[in-house]
Amino acid sequence: MLYLEEDGPAVTKLLSDQGVSAYSRLPLEGHGAGKAGGWYGDIATHSSKMIFTIVSDEEAESVLEAVKGVSVQDAGHPIHAALLHLEAWVHSSP
Repeated sequence: MLYLEEDGPAVTKLLSDQGVSAYSRLPLEGHGAGKAGGWYGDIATHSSKMIFTIVSDEEAESVLEAVKGVSVQDAGHPIHAALLHLEAWVHSSP
């Protein structure tokens, strides 16, 4: 999931409600082109976060559906969620 920092409490609640107790959260600085006052140019950076977790397909589908119902602080910056299928998973030796 990608989301603005201000929506962190809503995302944490969503994960808790969905039974996701283990995940990694990373800070992000979003950049991009935008439109302001009729002129095209760079938009201000956004303090964003990215969360990823490894869950079953069923749990992932449930989380994706739940994201659709989350209210955000800025309607112009919704929460984005993606489902990426894991091809392989290995561990280092103990």
